[in-house]
Amino acid sequence: MKQRSATDAQTIVPDILRSPVPLTLWAGVIFTSAFLLFEIEPILAKIILPWFGGSAGVWTVSLMFFQITYLLGNAYAHWLVNRASSRMQTRLHAMLLAVSLLLLPIIPKDFWKPSGAGDPTWRILGLLAVTIGLPFLLLSATSPLLQTWYSRERENARPYRFYALSNFGSLLALLAYPVIIEPNIGTRHQALGWSYAYAVFVVLTVFIAIRQTASPAAAVLPARSASTAPDWRLQLLWIALAADASILLLAITNYLSQNVAAVPLLWILPLSLYLLSMILCFEGGSWYRRFVFLRFTAVALGGMAFALSPDFVNAGPLLQIPLFCAGLFVCCMTCHGELAILKPSREHLTLFYLMVSLGGALGGIFVGVIAPYAFRGFYELPIGIAGCAVLLWIVLHHDPTTIFYRARTQAPSLILTGLTVLLIASLFVVTRRQSEMTRLMQRNFYGVLRVRDLIATDSEPLRRELLNGTIVHGVEILESDRRKKEPTTYYSPESGVGRALQASGEHGPINVGIVGLGTGTLASYGRAGDRYRIYEINPGVIHIAATQFDFLRDSGARIEIVPGDARLSLEREATQNFNVLVVDAFSGDAIPVHLLTREAFQLYLGDLAPQGILAVHISNKYLDLAPVVEAAARDLGVSWKIVVNQSDKKQEILASSWMLVSRDSQTLADPHFPEITFFEKQPRGLRVWTDDYSNLLRILK
Repeated sequence: MKQRSATDAQTIVPDILRSPVPLTLWAGVIFTSAFLLFEIEPILAKIILPWFGGSAGVWTVSLMFFQITYLLGNAYAHWLVNRASSRMQTRLHAMLLAVSLLLLPIIPKDFWKPSGAGDPTWRILGLLAVTIGLPFLLLSATSPLLQTWYSRERENARPYRFYALSNFGSLLALLAYPVIIEPNIGTRHQALGWSYAYAVFVVLTVFIAIRQTASPAAAVLPARSASTAPDWRLQLLWIALAADASILLLAITNYLSQNVAAVPLLWILPLSLYLLSMILCFEGGSWYRRFVFLRFTAVALGGMAFALSPDFVNAGPLLQIPLFCAGLFVCCMTCHGELAILKPSREHLTLFYLMVSLGGALGGIFVGVIAPYAFRGFYELPIGIAGCAVLLWIVLHHDPTTIFYRARTQAPSLILTGLTVLLIASLFVVTRRQSEMTRLMQRNFYGVLRVRDLIATDSEPLRRELLNGTIVHGVEILESDRRKKEPTTYYSPESGVGRALQASGEHGPINVGIVGLGTGTLASYGRAGDRYRIYEINPGVIHIAATQFDFLRDSGARIEIVPGDARLSLEREATQNFNVLVVDAFSGDAIPVHLLTREAFQLYLGDLAPQGILAVHISNKYLDLAPVVEAAARDLGVSWKIVVNQSDKKQEILASSWMLVSRDSQTLADPHFPEITFFEKQPRGLRVWTDDYSNLLRILK
């Protein structure tokens, strides 16, 4: 038998390695990277949401982190492609991918749980950086890096189609989360499953890198382009268009989350529309028609501006959610459509992606970090709306193909300019109206707080109220003969919590726990010998209740205020044996979901005295919370009852619904708690909420 020579043997492996990578593998890895990139965002945000009070700010800061890391990933890809040799690209990228495997599984450590109140922004950023920073950066670099390698391997490549495919993978990941993943898989197993999928991605990416480097086709095109790079004005316009779309995305998400609920569904819907606009604009077809979207954008900007006015604040979610989401989609189509028109040749695609990601990161930093400290009110959404109008004006006046460029002083241009100025003026009026009659306005990580004094009318007395977002969270009557005697708003003597406190207090001093301070209205029930222990996560609320209202100061009870998240505080404390434990924590009209899970109710019941009462405030404009509490009570085998009271404007009493829960069925049989049963109107069979599962759609009004 003739033996194969050593030279022949050496040529076999290189011949195999030099064969071109199949198109399906390029597409598959880019799609997978995008899917994993956006699947991890809701997974990690939901895991850490209960650690930081269930606030909408958790998602805003998380999304800002992901945008910044996405920028770093694109910067890394741009540097690698333009400054490193083909061999260096392969070796460095493969090494970093291997190192990133050491961070798996991506499950946050309990070390990052906060120990008290305060702004948790930097703790959230640190947690995310340590847990997912390197894998997320490498996933972010995948699409631009592989598109560049693919372009060098094929003379007539169309890499921007991969950008649309990448965004489709991201969109599919977001849509799959609330529909398939969240309802069926616990958050810990979600994180483990993602970690296994990432390991497979690493193997496939390293395989492509090795094949691409060894392939002779990779050397067909030069590694660097000799063409002139886009000038700084064009790059600045890329950044501005991407930044405004990012500002609108985060601001609208924040607005909906604070006024409806801080849940993955309201995070994912706006982000999905944002990604859909990128898919349609960069797919390569003709989805973006400037002539059509110019008109749609004018309507969307005007509609959102009107929706921010005080006249619109009581609109329900079935109107607010579609209006703002439709406005977001139209504006993002315009911003991304203009980006697609302005995109450079493929030789500069990493620079283009770098500038777009820089704009996205700047928008995220503006909403997530700058706005809460720079503004007293929620002004970033009006700024984003106005910015979209101004950018559209700039693009149309500097594009030689438009009528606005050719006739800058004629009617079309003047009309566009006039409409832009009118929109900005109307937004200024809206924000000014929001500040009218405001005694104090302050903002932090947890939202915007406003204190205002309202004059007396024929039907209502002189009063001072606290608003969080658009929702009243407490009212104090300022008339000297009434202010110290009457609990107001949702806490009247006829309310569920008022009845519970009065019934428990008939036998002597009582021990009361309250989750959520507000203005401290419930402290007005306190008598000498009573102990009121109040848990409040927002330091702004603590300051306002102590300095702007008199309920705490005038109470006869011993008041103890515990800063920080109530669940974490209760978990750390010894059993409190509360006679009444009140759950009344809201951000705007959104109650933190982690305070309504089975695990939370187990914690509450464990801190009650044997005949103690758990009073849960379920009044809500948007969500029907009664079935959630009922499901938890049924699951834990305890008794419950609903108590409803009607409004009385003269006494500053608002209609409220409270759900009373007790381990002792005889406690709720007390005459103080008249039977009010209307469960036949509630959706039966609601699955009990847990820390791993919640379903907003089932309880949306």
